[in-house]
Amino acid sequence: MKKVNDLENLAKKYRKELFEKLLIIKQGHPGSIFSMMDIVVTLYHGGHVRFDNKNKVFLDKVLISKGHATAALYPILRDFGVLPLKEWNDWGNKTSLLRVFGNTSIPGIDITSGSLGHCIGAGAGMALSYKRSGKDKKVFVVISEGELYEGSTWEALLFAQHHNLDNLNVIIDINSLIILGNTSDCLNLEPIKDKIAGLGIETSEVDGHNIENLLSTFEKCQKINKFKCILAKTIKGKGSSVMENKKQWHYWNPMNEEEIKVTRKELS
Repeated sequence: MKKVNDLENLAKKYRKELFEKLLIIKQGHPGSIFSMMDIVVTLYHGGHVRFDNKNKVFLDKVLISKGHATAALYPILRDFGVLPLKEWNDWGNKTSLLRVFGNTSIPGIDITSGSLGHCIGAGAGMALSYKRSGKDKKVFVVISEGELYEGSTWEALLFAQHHNLDNLNVIIDINSLIILGNTSDCLNLEPIKDKIAGLGIETSEVDGHNIENLLSTFEKCQKINKFKCILAKTIKGKGSSVMENKKQWHYWNPMNEEEIKVTRKELS
């Protein structure tokens, strides 16, 4: 497991690398990618997603339900040697397996996602199968809070709680914005914690940009033999003053030279 400072530096490095890629391909979802970067860096490089270094495969499953932000995993998978370096280098320059939305043709990506509201259900099915077959495998599902607008999300939460899927971990990236604007204005979801905990689910809250807090929260959750849900408070577009807390940066936007310069400096 890497140290806190190392993880913080990796998150910054990955945001910068992905920003440069999005500059080339001129599409993507930087706001959503940047908001969850600290979460996935802590999961993978913090050792919570177990890795077989000999065979270069992950022993646990990670499902990015907010599929438009799956690209957050690409530099991580590259650094673990799961994703060929050539595929990363070719992305935006030549034909590559990599896409804005992740799919299972990409090494290390465990589900094809993008249609919101399905991955807790898929993850619950995986987790139940592993429990019944006696396999020591964990499933992590990262969703956006906007997916709490989907009835399928609540149905899956009920299913996972009913079956006490202690090998399933749901992380909700709460950046308070969806495509249309503030979630509090579009359809208020609060109090999210009370609603989920009210279903009997073990629920905790964490600052989604504080690596130390993320590490301690993930470690604590792994000691609890219950189905768990972590609410991670984040900032959409984290790290770039051009993008932070701005709904239009759910999608890629044209940038002038000054905005590019400022963003590069802030992400360095």
